[in-house]
Amino acid sequence: MDLGLKGKRAVILGGTRGIGRAITDLLADEGANVAICARNQEQIDEAVSALKSKGVNAFGKSVDIADGPALQAWVGEAAKDLGGIDILISNASALSAGNEEANWQAGFDVDVMGAQRSITAALPHLEKSAAAGGDASIVIISSVSAAETSHPNAYGAMKAALIHVAKGFAKQYADKHVRCNVVSPGTVYFKGGVWHMIEENMPDVYKDAMSNNPMGRMAAPEDIANATVFLSSPRSSFTTGINMVVDGAYTTRVNF
Repeated sequence: MDLGLKGKRAVILGGTRGIGRAITDLLADEGANVAICARNQEQIDEAVSALKSKGVNAFGKSVDIADGPALQAWVGEAAKDLGGIDILISNASALSAGNEEANWQAGFDVDVMGAQRSITAALPHLEKSAAAGGDASIVIISSVSAAETSHPNAYGAMKAALIHVAKGFAKQYADKHVRCNVVSPGTVYFKGGVWHMIEENMPDVYKDAMSNNPMGRMAAPEDIANATVFLSSPRSSFTTGINMVVDGAYTTRVNF
């Protein structure tokens, strides 16, 4: 299936590792030009070089997502570099699990305000794109932790807030054909990622999590990227305001 992404202009927050890198790679494979940000400039440089080798335009910059003015300025720079924005993917996370005040602040600053600020900065460009081509899209990466918990946890609460934020943007901008959706991954495994670290340092916790995966494995970043890129594409032009759970039946709740 041709997703209609060739020549599209995509901005990805947190695009150098794991889910973000898989999303960026797939967008580039589909012919989209991409701009990425993350904290580590060396990783950004490596990613940009690899993306350009796919034959697309690629740009990257080190940005502190928690720095609101810097993030919004970068979105503007990305729009200038790309010649506009058709797609925004908010993937950055503080990964701050716990119930200390610092956990809540980090999750709010990066996960929630990173999404809100980047969307706000990108919206004029997205509206222009949608007016010209009939469709523009935003995808926010949340988590199944948004809906399942056993104790107070800033990570899950902030991820839940993102689903609410996305629905609000979807309702407000539907008549302008700017869509906003959420993808909520279950457990995702990649070298250097959270579950790899847990496997190395807390093998009992890892074994327990694996036993709760009915498919007998955790997701690969590419599993999440496939769903995200499809939702971001014109092929999903009538899909907005949803929370797509990609968890291999890990969760027990029923979605209505």
